[in-house]
Amino acid sequence: MSIHNEAKSGEVAERVLLPGDPLRAKFIAENFLEDITLYNKVRNALGYTGYYKGIKISVQSTGMGIPSMSIYTNELLEDYGVKKLIRVGTCGSFHPKVELNDLITAMSACTDSNVNKIRFKNLDYAPHSDFQLLKSAVEKSEKLGFKTHCGSVLTSDHFYIDFNEEEYYKMWSNYGVLAIEMETTALYTLAAKYNAQALSILHVTDDLANKTHLSSEQRQTGLHKLIELGLETIIS
Repeated sequence: MSIHNEAKSGEVAERVLLPGDPLRAKFIAENFLEDITLYNKVRNALGYTGYYKGIKISVQSTGMGIPSMSIYTNELLEDYGVKKLIRVGTCGSFHPKVELNDLITAMSACTDSNVNKIRFKNLDYAPHSDFQLLKSAVEKSEKLGFKTHCGSVLTSDHFYIDFNEEEYYKMWSNYGVLAIEMETTALYTLAAKYNAQALSILHVTDDLANKTHLSSEQRQTGLHKLIELGLETIIS
């Protein structure tokens, strides 16, 4: 048992899906897994273990942002021996080829956070996904017929930006960055530290270029493609 997770030894699977929203974790567990148990409700960061196609899977909500993702990822890796983690999250696209309801497999993560500057004594570190998980997700997405883009994303400390958004997004888009989100840099960095496999699969819920968005209800329960691809990839 860790500080933020009341699961006992053996209650968390070696394969874990990581949605940010606890209600999305609940939705995944109740609609996609069999024989589920609730192992954590500390701070309402709901965590479940069940079975998908006969394979033991856990679903742990992480909250929003780098600090929250870092807490849950660190404890899953250090205290529970998790080996494979897939973030199933949402993002806002700002690249012309990426549209609302597309999926993104995040090959790498840029960031405007100082989290790794602090960790690496003001040097640059390039967080990236596990190649085997990335390859599997791309192949499974093609078989399922999902429109999925593979590339870099921007992990940001900012949900609301006070300066010129269009100029900021265009700067990243010009270098091939596909979308903005708030957790992947932390996930990839900690997975590297603990020699675990990690991948972020993201559903585009906000088209920032065209200013279109999904509703909060759609974000919570309408992301079936994202969930299916995450589950199919994590059992590969």
